[in-house]
Amino acid sequence: MKERATGRRLGRPAGKPGVLVSVAGFDPSGGAGVLLDLRVFQARGFRGMAVLTGLTVQDTRGVFSVRPLPAPFVLSQFRALAADVAIAGVKVGMLGSRANLAAAARILEDAAGSPRVVDPVLRSTSGADLLAREAVPGFLRAVRGRLSVLTPNISEASRLTKLRVGSVEEMAAAARRLAEAILAPCLVTGGHLEGGPVNVLFDGARTRLYASPRLPGRVHGTGCYFSSALLAALAGGADLDAACRRATRLTRDAFRRAETVGRGRLLP
Repeated sequence: MKERATGRRLGRPAGKPGVLVSVAGFDPSGGAGVLLDLRVFQARGFRGMAVLTGLTVQDTRGVFSVRPLPAPFVLSQFRALAADVAIAGVKVGMLGSRANLAAAARILEDAAGSPRVVDPVLRSTSGADLLAREAVPGFLRAVRGRLSVLTPNISEASRLTKLRVGSVEEMAAAARRLAEAILAPCLVTGGHLEGGPVNVLFDGARTRLYASPRLPGRVHGTGCYFSSALLAALAGGADLDAACRRATRLTRDAFRRAETVGRGRLLP
């Protein structure tokens, strides 16, 4: 899209922290969604800004209700920011509705020229739909050609490809199929993989594995943390392989430092 039509400004002004924008939902516990994304951006030396796509009722352990915001309101939030500040990268997370998926596609188009990480948040671990079921079949088509990298977990990769995904080999096959569908690299996160966690990237030419020892327990928000750390690394100038390695390490370090809050465990 043309600069005049969107008023967007991209990049990082000299001597100032770059601005990364999270397009995602609001988790009142702060364990995921935009509140976590902003903490990650700040910790990596960026100024974080947020576009809210929806509100949730949830605690430190699960999601009870989701209320998407109107799509025109979502798009106008981003365009107001983009007309005012230089945006160094965009992360898309929970969208809630099919209309917000279409709004996110337009946001990703507006942000062309900067890193764009899409985390296809489809359902919470506790079983709540975070994207309306009727929107899922059109997800890949909506983001196709409009992103730098897709970061589904095993469950999301299986749902988007309709493949069984339960091993490293099956993760690699799903990553390849998704990359071909979206015309961009795909990294399938393997935190729920049997045995030690392995993240699997297909970058369009080769498959890369990022393994780490398993840490005990369950922690809320690891997918959000990883995708935000990945965006920060890309916006900081790292190539995709280095960014994936860095995000994998940072997420594991954050998991190790997770604290018990209420009845759950949250990332720092």
